[in-house]
Amino acid sequence: MPLTKNFKTTIKARAERDPEFRVGLFREAVEALLSDDLETGKVLLRDYVNATIGFETLAKDMQKDPKSLMRMLSAQGNPRAENLLGMVARLKQREGLSFALSHNGGFHA
Repeated sequence: MPLTKNFKTTIKARAERDPEFRVGLFREAVEALLSDDLETGKVLLRDYVNATIGFETLAKDMQKDPKSLMRMLSAQGNPRAENLLGMVARLKQREGLSFALSHNGGFHA
């Protein structure tokens, strides 16, 4: 189901004013990917990119075509690990985050 423009605008506005929300959205995306929930991870990652730097800027950072990155995170997208991990690494760097797994299996940014 496609997101409405209002929903996307709301997510973007919240991400701009609330760093905890923005980091939480990114963390949830990465957690979903690490938990073998590719579909949820792609949706959350797409929302994060749209709410933060946008696909044009990310594509420049990654030296990729923006449409290729958008397709990669679409419902039908089947991203290669190299591209997906490269995207996560660049977003993590831009956000100034480091990730760690705790001894009880938890994950935190």
